[in-house]
Amino acid sequence: MRKILSIGIAAGALIALAGVTPATAAEGDAKLSVFHGVPGLTVDVYVNGDLTLDNFEPGALAGPLELPAGTYSVAIAAADSTGPSPAAIGPVDLPLEAGKNYTAVAHLDAAGAPTATLFTNDISTLAAGEGRLTVRHVAAAPAVDVLAGGTPVITNLVNPAEALLTLPAGTISASVAATGTTAPVIGPADVNVAEGVNTIVYAWGSLADTNLALGVQTITGLHSSPGSIPAGEAGLAATNQPMAPTALWLGGSSLLLLLGAAVALTVRARRTAAAKAN
Repeated sequence: MRKILSIGIAAGALIALAGVTPATAAEGDAKLSVFHGVPGLTVDVYVNGDLTLDNFEPGALAGPLELPAGTYSVAIAAADSTGPSPAAIGPVDLPLEAGKNYTAVAHLDAAGAPTATLFTNDISTLAAGEGRLTVRHVAAAPAVDVLAGGTPVITNLVNPAEALLTLPAGTISASVAATGTTAPVIGPADVNVAEGVNTIVYAWGSLADTNLALGVQTITGLHSSPGSIPAGEAGLAATNQPMAPTALWLGGSSLLLLLGAAVALTVRARRTAAAKAN
């Protein structure tokens, strides 16, 4: 049975950050979210030495919060610790630039050791009727492929890389498999790619411990115009987009190009029929 994916939002959990002074100040604000992707470890998060997130549980997302641009020192310790030391992860410096959107992810590296990665979220404008899908590999697992209908559409994605697709708005069914195979290690699961939204999917957990899971973050307000186009069912076949600096590469094939063309023709035909009906 397919699942509609969701992760809990730790509402207001980052409010303490508002009083944190960055090590290097600059004009303007950045937006920061935090995703906890270390299984079985409830943590406390310290920013510049101050307790910011208390009893932060695996699979939870906190934020976003607008922060002055600058560099923040983040340490992640076991829950109910007396301070940021000893840290389970970090401390690490997170440089935040004005006007950019970030997610700091506590996760396992490919070998299963706790680590942290700062991702820059793509908030560029989307065309009407389109959504963005970002897939991030932050699990203790080898390279993976992302499949739609059993066909790889993102290939050889390694920890901690990401890949981006621009898609017609709609619901897609995706699964994750070891690179070169089609047997899912996660999924299949339904993901809603909404118009004007960057839907970010995290593959997290540990393959060896059989607790791999998916988490979803959404960034809204990326419309090219106030109007929207009704969303329908859509496949993962779409135009491949350039990746952020932390990304690796997207798998591409003539089959994907044909599928993408078919989606585009179908949408155009439906619009034409609707126009004639009116």
